[in-house]
Amino acid sequence: MKSPNLLLTFLFLSVTFVGCENKYSPIEITANDFHEAQDQLTSVMVHDIFSPPVASRIYVYSNIASHEILAQEQQNDYKSLKGMLRDFKGISKSKDTLVNHKLAALIAFLEVGKSLIFSQQMITEYEEKLFSNWEKINPKVYLASKVYAEKVSDEIKLWYKFDNYNESRTYPKFTVDYDSPSRWQPTPPDYMDGIEPHWSKIRPFVIESAAQFQPEPPPAFSMDPDSEFYKELQEVYKIVKEIQNNENEDERKEIAKFWDCNPYVSTHKGHVMFALKKISPGAHWIGITKIVSRNLNADVYKTVAAYAKTSIAIADAFISCWDEKYRSNLIRPETIINQTIDENWYPVLQTPPFPEYTSGHSVVSGAASVALTDFFGDNISFDDDTELVYDLPIRSFKSFKHAAEEAAISRLYGGIHYRKAIVEGLRQGRELGNFVSKKLAIEPN
Repeated sequence: MKSPNLLLTFLFLSVTFVGCENKYSPIEITANDFHEAQDQLTSVMVHDIFSPPVASRIYVYSNIASHEILAQEQQNDYKSLKGMLRDFKGISKSKDTLVNHKLAALIAFLEVGKSLIFSQQMITEYEEKLFSNWEKINPKVYLASKVYAEKVSDEIKLWYKFDNYNESRTYPKFTVDYDSPSRWQPTPPDYMDGIEPHWSKIRPFVIESAAQFQPEPPPAFSMDPDSEFYKELQEVYKIVKEIQNNENEDERKEIAKFWDCNPYVSTHKGHVMFALKKISPGAHWIGITKIVSRNLNADVYKTVAAYAKTSIAIADAFISCWDEKYRSNLIRPETIINQTIDENWYPVLQTPPFPEYTSGHSVVSGAASVALTDFFGDNISFDDDTELVYDLPIRSFKSFKHAAEEAAISRLYGGIHYRKAIVEGLRQGRELGNFVSKKLAIEPN
């Protein structure tokens, strides 16, 4: 027979468990769930072939939704973005004690992401598998969390409805000026129209305007051998020839391919064309955020805040960069080299379909590296396995700054940018990243 004290203890624990079942669950949402959700969203974006600027928009709203829900928890020291972002008035607070904020944050991330992609069924199927145990084991908590997540998702959707994206879909296509030798022209093999020529009109998140970090103009177009432009053109031409003529494996080629991140790569063989789908530059830096968060064993709150801050810096970087691209409207190396120097010359990488100046990789990498350094600290080394899924080897970096500098110079090795676009682009991104980091005071004091 059990002693009275043991019996009382058993009854007390039973009542405690029943009374707390609304707050505690046998299932725990971890940082890894958010890493896997990011990977799933990235996979769908690659499948749908979103342009780099549009991909940045999908990441940023999804990550803000999850961060804002977690910011409502009292034990979470990471602050809400309310008042820090353009026209963002925050989200509703949950009044239902059954809500599990981590679960709601994960649901909201996927729901907002799903609303911004084409292949929504792929996310729906992922959600059904991911949350099936919640529905079975703790249906009341799951339902309450889902209802709250959907309410927040609707509020984020209402906010992004007025960022001018929908209106920009109706604006005219970019008009190519074939009469001016310095202006951008569509490039082989597909000769696509310039993508997102009106992206500078998208509402920024933190920066004051698309032109706030306008870089100095590119070198004046000139085919005079003594001009700065011609010297930079020759540099691209010669470096690519060296790489392609090198019988041994050239690390410059490895670097170029590692940071390619071009969703538009296509291969033509006779009358057959097939596309090679890849991640965007922003997706690569989201991948780096995942790697470092895991390496440092960051908890759910820190992980989600890191994704939010980095994706905001990336989104504003694309707005800033695309503002300059279609203002300077500079011709790509491939076009001018084929026209004036060597008609058989071709770059290491396929030239992306938009103007040259400044380098998008340089701007985005500069901004993301500064945001991550501000968040995690300097001299954080990591092994970058982001491109393993594309059969590219792991590359190691001493810091976020180191990775950004390699990403930037990769565009010269790839034969798709002049040096000025890289140097100025990196500076443009770093200045923007510093501005964004100072404005987003979300970390604990």
